[in-house]
Amino acid sequence: MKSHDTVATRLALILTKLNESQKLDVTELAEEFNVTKRTIQRDLNDRLSFLPLKKENNLYSLEEFYLGKLKSEDIKNFAAICGVKELFPNLDNSFLMHILDNSLNQAYLIKGYNYEDLSYQTTQFQEVEQAILEQKLISFEYNQKQREVKPYKLVNNKGIWYLVGVECDILKTFSFKKIKNFQQREGTFSKEKEIEAIIKDEQTLWFSQKKIEIVLKVDSSVAYYFQRRALLPYQKIVKELENGDLLVECKVSFEEEILKIVRYWIPNVTIISPTLLQEKLKNTLSEYLLK
Repeated sequence: MKSHDTVATRLALILTKLNESQKLDVTELAEEFNVTKRTIQRDLNDRLSFLPLKKENNLYSLEEFYLGKLKSEDIKNFAAICGVKELFPNLDNSFLMHILDNSLNQAYLIKGYNYEDLSYQTTQFQEVEQAILEQKLISFEYNQKQREVKPYKLVNNKGIWYLVGVECDILKTFSFKKIKNFQQREGTFSKEKEIEAIIKDEQTLWFSQKKIEIVLKVDSSVAYYFQRRALLPYQKIVKELENGDLLVECKVSFEEEILKIVRYWIPNVTIISPTLLQEKLKNTLSEYLLK
């Protein structure tokens, strides 16, 4: 039996099987991907609902007129699921034809993040997914402490998977790899729209209702990197000075969130306000140099 460690991988293989005119048995797929039959049924009936599937003798297949004809819209839907929709300049039909053509896609090479290996946690990953969809309470051991959590979302940030949920009425983030002794609890919960909005809109994995506003000066020698794409949470370029330096605003939940970024860009990034934060940075650097 071969197991696959992500929803995206599983859906990609199911799409391939369907497009090759295979007739799919839910039980066999569940065994192949090491998930429950309910998960496979959700894949076919919900996640791939945009496809013209037919069911005969408990076997799923594509309608004959659709075989080998997965459309650009299907690829866009799949790209959205995988979180790579914004990777390309656009995903119009012409561009899709280029990247899917073997003779043309040799022009592209994408180097993404190195992804952590969660293959040994496949079953647990699927169980957490199910708990999220069914809004079930869960418990697990984390950092040598027992937790009871309302699970909201599985989030992949820079190649690392996290569980975002509410513990003791506080929204928290848990590294999935560190979760141990996972269990589904009796009872369910209702998701709060406000919390779902916070998770969706938050640009980092640091959740806090009150943000710290930071103003930075970015040296002209590295200004291009901050103009090319946002390197800071909620980044906004306020002004470009005559010498090419930038004044940049951002918002963070905790001081360390911005301090670690500024340390990386020393000496080309300086904290303008709050001034106490710049002093804190200088003091920690002085202590480090004295060691």
